[in-house]
Amino acid sequence: MQAGGAKAGSGGKSGTAEKPGKGGKSGKGGKAGATASAGPSGPRPARLSAAAVLTAVEGVALAALGVYMLIDGLTGSPDSPRQAETGGLTVIALAVLPLVAARGLWLRRRWSRGPSLITQIVAFPVAWTLINGGGALIAAGVGLAVVAIAVLGLLVNPTATEALGITPKE
Repeated sequence: MQAGGAKAGSGGKSGTAEKPGKGGKSGKGGKAGATASAGPSGPRPARLSAAAVLTAVEGVALAALGVYMLIDGLTGSPDSPRQAETGGLTVIALAVLPLVAARGLWLRRRWSRGPSLITQIVAFPVAWTLINGGGALIAAGVGLAVVAIAVLGLLVNPTATEALGITPKE
């Protein structure tokens, strides 16, 4: 289906119908609009793939932390089981943003850059808190900060922005 989108040119939106024999705005018009708004064609740049993978790793790490907190709240003996359970559910819910953004980056969706950038910016205070925690948390904080800097660099790179269909306004 993307081969037809590649024929339409770099704009991606054309006024021609994709399926001959179907008139105007019948029941399947929404499907044609969905393929026309798909990301640019061609191979995905390695920088964009790396940003998607690193963002997904952050999401999986958040989800794992949330599951750990939830299980600890249910089966362990934390100071406040209710607080541990609520915290675990909150962290699991927060893990959805980087996971959805990573999928969007992988599929070259233009909208996915914003949520991924927000995730990286939010990671800096978390990394700082981990670094100030001392012990093994220092390594986790430094690792998180390095990943956040790397993803930010990958996402603002012109190759990645062009692959997502983001062009500078003239």
